[in-house]
Amino acid sequence: MTGEAAAANPNYGTTASGSSFYAAMRILPQEQREAMFQIYSFCRQVDDIADSDGPRDERLAALQQWREDIDALYQGRPPARLRDYVASVRQFSLEREDFLAIVDGMEMDVPQDIRAPDLATLDLYCDHVASAVGRLSVRVFGMPREDGIQLAHHLGRALQLTNILRDIDEDAAIGRLYLPKEALAQAGITSTDPLVVAADPALPKVCAPLVARARDHFAQSDAIMARNSRGAVRAPRIMSKYYGAILQLLVARGFANPRTPVRLNKMAKFSILLRYGFF
Repeated sequence: MTGEAAAANPNYGTTASGSSFYAAMRILPQEQREAMFQIYSFCRQVDDIADSDGPRDERLAALQQWREDIDALYQGRPPARLRDYVASVRQFSLEREDFLAIVDGMEMDVPQDIRAPDLATLDLYCDHVASAVGRLSVRVFGMPREDGIQLAHHLGRALQLTNILRDIDEDAAIGRLYLPKEALAQAGITSTDPLVVAADPALPKVCAPLVARARDHFAQSDAIMARNSRGAVRAPRIMSKYYGAILQLLVARGFANPRTPVRLNKMAKFSILLRYGFF
């Protein structure tokens, strides 16, 4: 899902190093960079709980503890693992509800693995695990409130839908299927078994509307970024270009079997970083 913060917590760097997120956030001024890597670290920790193979009741309890810790942070009693967050929460007016939404989103995979959610549930999932992260991020970037909320809405969904399309086989291997049941039905697929769906010849018909939906969200996020200051949207623009390029590679490869993994190579990442981060 989602650094090198500062000497205050060097573990942030080892967590994010090598990711697209890391490259995009490295260009930010120090205080913004630290805040973003704190957000990243939070997301990684709750995501690791949701994705672990531990007993479901233990994972639910661990996520509930994160909720309690977030509440304590906003009540002025930050636990040790969130003590470094106090300054960022105050400086950038980060909202408690967005941190809690991220926990809620990660928890959607825990009681049982997600399999063919309806479109409304899929959209809620995208909002919690991606757009809520965006709502925290745009405050750090210093965007105007309404444009920031709209950018988080559209870019978060664009990135998460791209992740879902990229990770179909990886998700199927662990029993998860994020493709919506409406798209499966339209393609004539009746099974919700992730491995069966991943092997179905009609899978490209399932993916086509999600590609279109992701492209629409990318286009709307591009329009929002175009009317805002370059400095405020440098980092989200880089993320948008990274993931937009991945979506293009997925479309060029196609979704029929056999599917080779799609990754953006280092040269492509560097080119995007150079173009949108420094010029």
